[in-house]
Amino acid sequence: MAHVQPNNTHSVTGRDQITSVQELEALLGTPKPRAVSKERDRLCATDRDWLALSPFVLVGTSDAEGNCDVSPKGDPPGFTYVIDERTIALPERPGNRRADGFHNILANPHVGLIFMIPGRRETLRINGRARLLTGAPWFDELVVEGHRPVLALVVDIDTIFFHCQKAFMRSQLWKPETWTPDRLPTHARLVKSVQDTPETVEQLEEYYAEANYRQGLYA
Repeated sequence: MAHVQPNNTHSVTGRDQITSVQELEALLGTPKPRAVSKERDRLCATDRDWLALSPFVLVGTSDAEGNCDVSPKGDPPGFTYVIDERTIALPERPGNRRADGFHNILANPHVGLIFMIPGRRETLRINGRARLLTGAPWFDELVVEGHRPVLALVVDIDTIFFHCQKAFMRSQLWKPETWTPDRLPTHARLVKSVQDTPETVEQLEEYYAEANYRQGLYA
């Protein structure tokens, strides 16, 4: 488990901090022409193929003050609905009702999306502006296990590009032999350790049990 240093054991001096683009580029260098020119403003056939196989996306948002949120969204592969070459939609399924990202979008429509395919080390990134819809003719295309989404996140695409593999290579994310999920307590015990809940650990274990949790995935 990572060891967290107390706040008073380390201070960052002014000379440690980068405060200008010039300082940043002097440290990191400038991108190669291929990295600059890879941005597109509409979906091509390859992008559509990727979306058709992707079961998972991270949705980044921020409110009017810049407070950020990143929410995971997942469904069967191909759950992202392509409206046209400049517009996609993500169905909303039952969750914890916090709707942090949706609150942000109502204040600031700019979003950043990262689409993943298990086993693939590159990702498809889409940046754009989002809106929330409660109905459209294509909502019938978003039905899963007999359930129609109550709303959809519609994104008008500004930029789209494939991101390189290095982060996934460094992390070895898709290599099961590196996985150690049992080194941390169960989710129920994690919740109890950070929240003063009225439920006991045993009650939380029952609530978060996969068989019980699965019943609420779409209903």
